[in-house]
Amino acid sequence: MTSENTILVEVAYASPSKQLIIPIHVKPGTTVKEAIIQSGIQKEYPEINLDENPVGIFGKHTTFDQVLREKDRVEIYRPLIADPKEIRRQRAEQGKKMKKGGGNNEEDSSKA
Repeated sequence: MTSENTILVEVAYASPSKQLIIPIHVKPGTTVKEAIIQSGIQKEYPEINLDENPVGIFGKHTTFDQVLREKDRVEIYRPLIADPKEIRRQRAEQGKKMKKGGGNNEEDSSKA
């Protein structure tokens, strides 16, 4: 479908086990949502829910009605499994616990 009346874009999605990038030619004025539907990526990944999954173009969040430009890559994001802030807080807490007390060394206890 390559012609002067189309632009090339990519639609991308990654599951924990694999990723898929589908290059497609679309008409100028095509929106993010239209490109996702035209790509057929939902056949490969039926878990994609356009009412819930956020989307972006090259890592920047965008809306479904955003008009695409030549060589844009539409990315469909999965819901986060864990909150990154909570994970960092837990790691910081673990680090504090590991530093407290410095361990129980027999040499140290015999000097007391």
